[in-house]
Amino acid sequence: MFFKQRTNDDASISYFFGCGGQGKGIALDVLAGDEAWYMDQARKLNVEIAYVFDSHIHADHLSGGRTLAELSGATYSLHESNIGKTAFPFTPVNDKQVIDAGNTRIQVLHTPGHTEDSICLLVSDRRRAEAPWFVLTGDTLFVGAVGRPDLAGREQEMAAKLWHSLHDRLLNLPDELEVFPGHQAGSACGADISGKPSSTIGFEKHWNALLSLGKDAFITTLTATILPRPAEMERLVAANLGQVEFA
Repeated sequence: MFFKQRTNDDASISYFFGCGGQGKGIALDVLAGDEAWYMDQARKLNVEIAYVFDSHIHADHLSGGRTLAELSGATYSLHESNIGKTAFPFTPVNDKQVIDAGNTRIQVLHTPGHTEDSICLLVSDRRRAEAPWFVLTGDTLFVGAVGRPDLAGREQEMAAKLWHSLHDRLLNLPDELEVFPGHQAGSACGADISGKPSSTIGFEKHWNALLSLGKDAFITTLTATILPRPAEMERLVAANLGQVEFA
């Protein structure tokens, strides 16, 4: 398996990984303007970009996922809850769906809370083991923090959904499983995010204080302070849904 983690100036983190032996690549959370980097990496690795995912409709930056899919001929996917919301076609994915790209296997985990459509990708390298190797957590779980629940304006409801997503989907995964999030320190998508760009499930369970809280305490703590919204959030969301152009 090849694995590339791309850290960006806006504190977002994107990924390009997949099966080098069978020439299949997967991109996640591509930033607009970075498409050429992915195309160049694919050429260097002699792989085709087979799948492009966005972990959710982003509110803090313009996505390059759809453009990269068009350039490369890849399948562009979002969670199925976006059906009817976008002004463009996409291939919907659903909870527990399994996708194979050569020897790389992805299981989609629907993890609402930061947004309704948030997904994580549980990844295995079947040449190494059938068991998952790492999970790409988008804006659901960060190193030392979790995603903010207030962007939809229903912070209590969304914080409750986030608690269930964390406890029902992620924290029951093996402690040794590696965690690769969608942001690091400096992002507007969560409070107190670490500058470290990876962790493990076990380390987060032990040291991420929010994860040890019961549901009610989690909701109270997470919604006690509401961060300023990302700049131009409404325009970015509309652009990422294909409803407007973002110049």
